[in-house]
Amino acid sequence: MTQQLEVKVPDIGDFSDIPVIEVLVAAGEAVAAEQSLITLESDKATMEVPAPVAGRIESVALAVGDTVSEGALVAQLRPSRA
Repeated sequence: MTQQLEVKVPDIGDFSDIPVIEVLVAAGEAVAAEQSLITLESDKATMEVPAPVAGRIESVALAVGDTVSEGALVAQLRPSRA
């Protein structure tokens, strides 16, 4: 059985408490590797957090308006079998 992966916010520099401005996926949705899951926006840049592998989203941990820092849980993803 394939294990779930925790998708977390990657290194976003010296920023913290960055607002989530878009959630681009929902639980049960299939995603491709590198497909954007959420969009964050700081006062200096907009950044998308991609799926590390192809698979199915089991749950989404964030909503629009939430704030995140590096390491925050974005979603649980069940990788596709090769």
